[in-house]
Amino acid sequence: MDPLARLFGSSARIKLLRLFLFNDDQQFSVADAAYRTKTPKDTVRREITSLVSIGVLNKRSVKGKPCYTANQRFAHHEALYAFLRSTTKVGDKEMVATIKRAGTIRLIVLSGLFSGAVESKADLLIVGDRLDEKALEQGVRKLEAELGRELRYAAFSTPDFRYRVGVYDRLVRDVMDFPNRILLDKIGIE
Repeated sequence: MDPLARLFGSSARIKLLRLFLFNDDQQFSVADAAYRTKTPKDTVRREITSLVSIGVLNKRSVKGKPCYTANQRFAHHEALYAFLRSTTKVGDKEMVATIKRAGTIRLIVLSGLFSGAVESKADLLIVGDRLDEKALEQGVRKLEAELGRELRYAAFSTPDFRYRVGVYDRLVRDVMDFPNRILLDKIGIE
């Protein structure tokens, strides 16, 4: 079991805290929070009720439906945010394994959220052959559930990526010119 999950009581609570604190300008219903964290609705409902009673979350009614947001006036909001930000990591091996399920992966580049480059147009650049788009999307959604943030990603076939590099495609240049980290390189880009 994840040490943070033990500290905070459950992995569902950690996922929900990340979701709400890393997206503190957004409102989420129980169903939306359950979908984004890949957690059962009953568990989400129970954890959200607990977090509202503590004061970490605010409950609001939008069109008659309850929605929840991070309480920015919570006494320890900044400290909790900083703690979660510094401890939120998905291991490189786990990330590669999750993405590899989508096909023959040749290149994985992390940028944006992973490197602190806010200007980058994509957080994740994936190049591969015979990519299964559904499997790739499921893998990215799994990573989003762990990270608590939506990921902007782009996926290309190897010939398409080589063409885009050759014509100085703006998206590819944005990822490669800003701070990035290459997780997997079977193309020889470095």
